Amino acid sequence: MTASGATTQDAVEIERKFDVDESTSLPAFDGLPGIFRVGAPVELELDALYFDTEDLALAASRITLRRRSGGEDDGWHLKTLVDSDTRQEFHEPLGSDPETIPGRLLRQVRVHVRDRAVIPVVRLRSRRIVHRLFDAAGGVLAEVCDDRVRADGLVPEAQSHQWREWEVELIGGDRNLLDAAQVLLTSSGAQPSAHASKLARALRDRPQTLAESSRPDAKSSAGQVLLAYVATTVRLLWTQDPRVRADEPDSVHQFRVALRRLRSALRTFRPLVDHEVADRLWRELTWMAGTLGVARDLQVLHDRIGTLISTEPPELILGPVSTRIDEHFVAELLATRLDGLTSLDDTRYFRLLDALDSFLASPPLSGQASKPARHIVPDLIAREVKRLRARVRDSEAATPGITRDRALHEVRKGAKRLRYAADAAAPVGHRAASRLAAAAEEIQSLLGEHQDSVTARALLRRWAGQSQQPGDDLFSYGRLHAREECAAKDAEERFRRAWKRHIRHSLRK
Repeated sequence: MTASGATTQDAVEIERKFDVDESTSLPAFDGLPGIFRVGAPVELELDALYFDTEDLALAASRITLRRRSGGEDDGWHLKTLVDSDTRQEFHEPLGSDPETIPGRLLRQVRVHVRDRAVIPVVRLRSRRIVHRLFDAAGGVLAEVCDDRVRADGLVPEAQSHQWREWEVELIGGDRNLLDAAQVLLTSSGAQPSAHASKLARALRDRPQTLAESSRPDAKSSAGQVLLAYVATTVRLLWTQDPRVRADEPDSVHQFRVALRRLRSALRTFRPLVDHEVADRLWRELTWMAGTLGVARDLQVLHDRIGTLISTEPPELILGPVSTRIDEHFVAELLATRLDGLTSLDDTRYFRLLDALDSFLASPPLSGQASKPARHIVPDLIAREVKRLRARVRDSEAATPGITRDRALHEVRKGAKRLRYAADAAAPVGHRAASRLAAAAEEIQSLLGEHQDSVTARALLRRWAGQSQQPGDDLFSYGRLHAREECAAKDAEERFRRAWKRHIRHSLRK
């Protein structure tokens, strides 16, 4: 259930925290650059209850979810890490039921908590003294908070401890002010906090924070190259999941890109991984891509056919063709979006996420994965190049029509797989990998236009066959189909010219 109440407010929070002894005095701030005056101190009593799964999945991803009262921003707060100083903060009011976590915030973290219960894990009570730093125009540049905190841990067992910390948060100032404040505070006896947040300190950094993957290079093992690529792509999946749930622009496309990259890696680098594990993951990734792919493909087709109609002379569009097509797509898009959202809350999807976590935590690598990447990865990429060239030859020999259309679609899929494989191999041979990725992307783009035309023609034929309502006229459907035939032929010709002119030579190099 979603909590109801006032309008939500989201913000970017830029701050730094400092550990300080109980007896240390706060310095004067009027000497900081741009500071005209320091406001009178304001004392607040803050009471915050932090929520997480029992195994602290949110804390491990440096995410905090809390319900706080006592300050100017009473309500629910969700904070996600952007960089060491910056967090994206999402706000929701307390609502009529303060025990109910707002649905919007839960959707933001569902990719992390999955189907596990979200429970209170820590209570923090703070006596905060706030000092606001103003510029000459009366604007607030920053807030300095002097916090005395009592933390009561609730899981795995009750425990309490106390500390004092200083916090500087930018309001209207810039990072130069933040840097100057850090110099001032550290010269007064404070130290940059050893903890990412109050919650992390309250938990005594118990959850193992997911480490950032180090970028591999030519000296790395083949397994390290694969794991770094998978870890980066899984993070892309995590980023796009809440965006898909919120129906943000391009989110479904980026989510599917992450799924395709993972599938491609499991195929190209299959010799480095336990085959049973790789195949099982590949099947589940394929299932997930399929559940969300229909809506994305329909939207692309709707835009394509709509553009086609809009460029036709009005006198050649007979009957309510545009209305019929829009009605079809609106209904289809609504149904497929609902199906896609349902899959995001499917237990099968959550288990896929668990399996990806396990893959990274305990990599099921083969003995070959321990060998130097510079010896192994080029051969794996060369196989993809060879496979792509074979598919191109098959398309050249294919009979025009459905057979050739299918063959060209296979070329496109092979190019996509090569592109992602080359991206993964970039740390081993940056220039060569970049050339390969660019050549593969060009093929993918040209034949993507061809495949879109193939799909559009199939729909136009179907609609023409089903067109029996008053006012319908088959002429316009036939004309649009003919234009799509020309578009497909043009896309294929451009691909053939590009292949002969430079692509095949790029792949050979």
